[in-house]
Amino acid sequence: MKEVVGLYVTSVAARLLEMHPQTLRKYERVGFIVPVRSGGMHRLYSEADITRLKMIKYLIEDVGLNLAGVEMALTLREAMLKMLEAVSSDESETGRQVQSGIYRMLRILDTDES
Repeated sequence: MKEVVGLYVTSVAARLLEMHPQTLRKYERVGFIVPVRSGGMHRLYSEADITRLKMIKYLIEDVGLNLAGVEMALTLREAMLKMLEAVSSDESETGRQVQSGIYRMLRILDTDES
């Protein structure tokens, strides 16, 4: 299993994302993100956390989803990634079409900055 390394404290992550620190804490409370904790219990956000938070910000601010919509979008994204993993070794025409369709759906969730 890959170790997650926290790089950014809340204030730095908030500045990078142009979000209020309280917004980051809210996203943690609703389960969208789980930053690692330092020995002093400070939240530390990894590059993966920042990427996920950019996606959440995009879904809320640009797409106009509410928190329930974001939760559904994140759940669907996880399911698509699992499907992609399951069909990744299928080199048939059908397998390639399924992979292409999944990639198109995943791009819908991408931010303009990705």
